[in-house]
Amino acid sequence: MRIWSIHPQYLDPQGLVALWRETLLAQHVLLGKTKDYKNHPQLDRFKASTNPPQLIATYLWSIHEEATKRGYAFDDSKICKPKSRHKLAVTSGQIHYEFEHLLRKLKTRNPVLYRLHKDVKNPTLHPMFKKVRGEIEDWERT
Repeated sequence: MRIWSIHPQYLDPQGLVALWRETLLAQHVLLGKTKDYKNHPQLDRFKASTNPPQLIATYLWSIHEEATKRGYAFDDSKICKPKSRHKLAVTSGQIHYEFEHLLRKLKTRNPVLYRLHKDVKNPTLHPMFKKVRGEIEDWERT
């Protein structure tokens, strides 16, 4: 499971679809609808909030918006709540780690997108995150 802190605009089609599916699974976990993945470290930042289901729904809405821009028909009825204005902090080290991780994937899976994004120095974040100084997050598996 990978819940990206970077904006979904950087993802290739396979990555965007995988993000949608994995985040829907995360939503089920945070709603207590499944026993699987409940201790997955990617969910820790959502669990630390006062309303994890609301935040994961906010995350899903941005994925849905990106998919709609691309002409995909992701089913928004699967999102459990409306958007929240709350933002989660994400460290600069985490952002750098994730973007480099994505570039490695794109280099083999989608060379056209890799060439398009390889020189990006300050990637745009997913709209529900705000950047703070720091190293890779403790919940990240490196």
